[in-house]
Amino acid sequence: MPDRIAVIGSNMVDLVTYVNRMPSRGETLEAPDFALGFGGKGANQAVAAARLGAQVSMVTCVGDDIFGPRTRQNLHENRIDVSHVRCVEGAPSGVAPIFVEPDGENAILIVKGANAHLSTADIDTAAGTLKGCDVILLQLEVPLDTVYHAVAFGVRHGVQTILNPAPADPDLDLSRLDGLDWFCPNESELALLSGMPTDTDAAVLAAARSLIGRGIRNVIVTLGGRGARLITAEDVVQIAPIRVDPVDTTGAGDAFIGSFARFLSGGAAPQAALERAARYAAHSITGRGTQSSYADVIEFEAFCHALGGN
Repeated sequence: MPDRIAVIGSNMVDLVTYVNRMPSRGETLEAPDFALGFGGKGANQAVAAARLGAQVSMVTCVGDDIFGPRTRQNLHENRIDVSHVRCVEGAPSGVAPIFVEPDGENAILIVKGANAHLSTADIDTAAGTLKGCDVILLQLEVPLDTVYHAVAFGVRHGVQTILNPAPADPDLDLSRLDGLDWFCPNESELALLSGMPTDTDAAVLAAARSLIGRGIRNVIVTLGGRGARLITAEDVVQIAPIRVDPVDTTGAGDAFIGSFARFLSGGAAPQAALERAARYAAHSITGRGTQSSYADVIEFEAFCHALGGN
């Protein structure tokens, strides 16, 4: 049976504008290109895991506008179980206007829409599915109470649970994450949530260890071009960055987290899972778009072969 992953989180419709430069306040610029795609941190991570062969179920909410049915169809086309995708009457779907510069860097706005309606009751409704999973994967584009409820569910039922605390929310109550298996912030998210600096490797380590002292079991910090760090109470493992020529960095973090969940659920040791996730994320920034840039198993193995190794 394929590895089983439940993603409890958001979906968005990506409105991607490719710009020569970002406009100044009050300025109107002509942009050379535009694309409409599917995103949202939850859906992105679900698609990455599914394209790598995992059996993925999505617990999410869509709006009752024109984007809702198409979002559900997109998940289904990516072989994701949509049994727990709920349409919220009177709510718009989530959208994400994204602006991409020529060097691949981006700026993103998000409108949560129906994602703000994902509730603890949705978790309870999906309980039978969640109990049968190897991994539960969460983000912060849905209400915090829903996140806390899902973490407690995972701890209670012995299901490995991963929280990607993005976008960072200063109201996140770390005391309600006691027993969480994997906490995966980037550098700035770690600084905000720990209340500590992260401007040096030593500072990153201290900030991460402060979270472990509050009951989180493992912290994975992504550091952009400096790779990532796996930090436990006893050890620090450095995950080297993969050098590629970037085309569009949108969704690279989600590619990393979603593929890590897939490799971890498949039985890989954490360091090996993270090293492969770094490769998967690197591949994603060599193409345009978010989910459209995510490789399937064959494409990913060819990329790894070209890099040298697997």
